[in-house]
Amino acid sequence: QVRLVESGGGLAQAGGSLELSCAASGLNFDYYVMGWFRQAPRKDREFVATVSRGGTIADYADSVKGRFTISRDNAKNTVYLQMSGLKPEDTAVYSCAAVRRAGLTRETREYDFWGQGTQVTVSS
Repeated sequence: QVRLVESGGGLAQAGGSLELSCAASGLNFDYYVMGWFRQAPRKDREFVATVSRGGTIADYADSVKGRFTISRDNAKNTVYLQMSGLKPEDTAVYSCAAVRRAGLTRETREYDFWGQGTQVTVSS
């Protein structure tokens, strides 16, 4: 059974930092592209960042580029999202996702497995 479990969410002030983690189990982590997505109240889920299987290539939404960094540790079956320069508009539930494919993708519908999500709240 595949499980993705996020942690590290919480409350931060504008301009502050948080790091999210997503621990994966039940899959061959090395074969999966990993992504982070977020969903704010009354909004659709949106792409945040994705990282290649080897961790060498990443892609970011324009809204977070230069502020967020995605990385992974294949030895620990974990993907991270380092968030800095947080803004109130970053407030959302953040979820990690996994898809078994070669190249990166921003498409929600292409991801096979999802975590439950972790709340990030940024106060102004």
